[in-house]
This record gives sequence, structure tokens and C-alpha cells, in this order.
Amino acid sequence: MELLILFGVLLAMLVIGVPVAFSLLAAALACFLAMDIPPIVAVQRVAAGISVFTLMAIPFFIFAGDLMYRAGIADRLVRVADAAIGRVRGGLGIVDVGASMMFGAVSGSAIASASAIGSTMVPLMKEKGYPADYAVNVTVTAAIVGLLIPPSHNMIIYSAASGIGVSIGDLFLAGVIPGVLTGLMLMLVAWLVAKRGKLPLGCFPGWREFILASAYAIPGLMTAVIIMGGILSGFFTPTESSAIAVIYTMLIGTFVYRSLGWKGMWEAAGKSVRTAAMVLFIIAAATAFGFALALLEVPAAMGALIGVMTDNPILTLLIINLMLLALGTFMDMAPLIVITTPIFLPVAMDVGVDPVHFGIIMMLNLGIGLVTPPVGSVLFVGSAVGKIPVTALVKTIWPFYLTLIAALVVITFVPALSLWLPGAFGS
Repeated sequence: MELLILFGVLLAMLVIGVPVAFSLLAAALACFLAMDIPPIVAVQRVAAGISVFTLMAIPFFIFAGDLMYRAGIADRLVRVADAAIGRVRGGLGIVDVGASMMFGAVSGSAIASASAIGSTMVPLMKEKGYPADYAVNVTVTAAIVGLLIPPSHNMIIYSAASGIGVSIGDLFLAGVIPGVLTGLMLMLVAWLVAKRGKLPLGCFPGWREFILASAYAIPGLMTAVIIMGGILSGFFTPTESSAIAVIYTMLIGTFVYRSLGWKGMWEAAGKSVRTAAMVLFIIAAATAFGFALALLEVPAAMGALIGVMTDNPILTLLIINLMLLALGTFMDMAPLIVITTPIFLPVAMDVGVDPVHFGIIMMLNLGIGLVTPPVGSVLFVGSAVGKIPVTALVKTIWPFYLTLIAALVVITFVPALSLWLPGAFGS
């Protein structure tokens, strides 16, 4: 009965349009009342959900990403990618993916990538004769790569939700090869779609332009080098690295690129506070909801159910992936990580899946949900940037969906792609 109340209240609240965080909290509170548990427990679980030191990195990484956007780093990354590969058919689509990969390496946010790269690339592609749906579809699916290429604040959430102290540094390393692979696959499909649609050809601007563009982009790209280098060397923790990223971005934006002033910093700080507050409140509410699930022994029941269905590692991972893909269509990524990690991680580990590898599977799987209606936040960002309805995007986005699914299959069933770098350089 309590389980029915928990999910019934959650579904009802979501259907009537209540924000996800409040829906999760209301469902947990209703469940606690039905179980004669004092309501103060909900408050305690909310507080416990964000009383995790590693979560302090999230506001800083969000702030750094917004500063990078305002400092014009995205524009410089687009310029160097365009100089390198913009001359092939559909080259701007490939440039979009390449720029998103580089921006993901310094921001770690899919929404930030879709906003920053999209605001530059989508108008440019439309001006050059590319269809608006193609421009937006490339942008939003390429933004997902930023969830894999470090740093990614969603990996920090996964580490905290795992309950077993999965190394953030290992997760960051594990995402590099899968992120690059996914990006290359999206480049290939962007080229194939462009070739089939006979989209425009670009032209090579010359080696001088390429060298200049690369030189201008290097200071921005050094953010990722400093973050990963500091973590791997043990010079600072992932949480400290997020603060270093903010300071470094301020310095290059102010003194190197000279495009970041006090007004921009103040606006970035205000927007980042609002975004971070929203993300952390969702995590806190999801923690209370997850506690209710634990009290009702849902994780154990789910593990037993999957165990009854199969003990084959391949089938187990296939079932988990299908469940996560379905859940990702109607709930945002952060709460799903907090809720589903304690449920599915033990099941995956029971069949021999490494927790670091499983984290990368979750990042891409739930990232696909960000571009899947009805609750695809990155898809809606792209729709707003491109000024095109979501319904029009969904009609032509399927080649990119299939590519992301193919990447998910490869990453799921070839663990070495995720585990080689952590094994070679990790803790």
C-alpha cells in the first residue's frame, strides 16, 4: 500500500505539472505519513542528501561553465574546429560535434554545451543554408558528449549516490575514451546525413587561420588539463579542482581574452546560484525519495526480480539499460542518478560489472533521456535556440538517436573502453 502511495503521489504531481523536486519530496512525505514515520524524517533526509563534501564541486563547475560561455571560449572552440574540419560536406555539423566535445572538456554540462555552442552554431548553420532541424539535432545530441568527457558534475552525483565511494578521478578518466568514441560516431552520422541531404560544402581557410584559431583556443582548453592534471597528480581533490577552474576561467576571461568584466561575472554568479540551487534541491529531494524506496525494500526486490529473470551479465545489463532509457524519458538526470544508483548498482556488481564502468553506462544512458521527449531538457534548450518546435525535431532526429544507442551498446559490452585509463593512471 505504501509503495502505491509513493509512486501514485509522484505520478499525480508530475502529471499536473508540479516541479520534479517538489513531486519527489511530496511523494516521500506522503509515504512516511502512511508508514507512521514522523515528517521530520523527510527534512532530515533532505539535509543529509546535500551534506556531502564532494557535492560542493557542483556549484563551482556550474559557475565555471557559465564563465566560460561569457568569456567567449565557446566561440573560439568553434573557430578552431571550423578551421580544421569545416571544409567537408556538412562540415559545420562535424564542427558542431567537435566544438561540443572540446567545450564538454571544460564545462561538463550538456545544457551549458547546448546553450553555448548552439547559440553560435545554429544561427551560423542556418545562415549557410543548413536546415534548422539538422542544426539543432546535431547540437543537442553532441551536447550529451559533455556528460562523458571530464569534468562532469553528474559523475560527482553518481559517486555520492553509489554509497561505496566510487573514485571521482577514476570516473573522470573512464569517460574520456567513451566520450571521444561517441563524438566520433556522431561526426560520422552528421556527415552521412549531410551527404544524403546534399548540404553545403565549406572551405579550408588556410594553415595560418588554423594555427591562429588553435592558439586562441589553447588557454580555454587548458582548463581541462589543469583539472585532470591536478587530480591525477594528487595536487588537489576534485572538489578543489572545481574552485581552481573558476579562478582560472576568471583570469583568462579577464586578462587573456579580455571579454569578461565585473558585469559578466556578476550575471554568471547569479545564474549559477539559481542553477546550483535547483540541482542540489533536486538531489536533496531525490535522497528523501530514495530513503523511502529503501524502507520499502524496493532495491532488494528489484534485484531479486532481475535475478529471477536472468543471471546472465549481458541480459542483466540489457534489462537495466532498457529500464533506465524508459525512466529517462520522463524524469531529469540528477534525480534519476540519486534514485536508481542504489537500486541498479548492486545488481550490476553482483554479475561482475565494475562500479566505474557502470557509472559511465549510466551517464550516457540517462544523457539520452535529456534529448528524449516529453522531459528532454537539452532538447527543449535546442528548440529554443533554433526557434523550431520539438515536434519538428523529433521527426528527423532518429539517426542521431540510433547513433547514441549504438554507442551505449558498445560502451556497455566493451568494459575496456571505460576501464583502461583508470587502470593505467587512476587510483
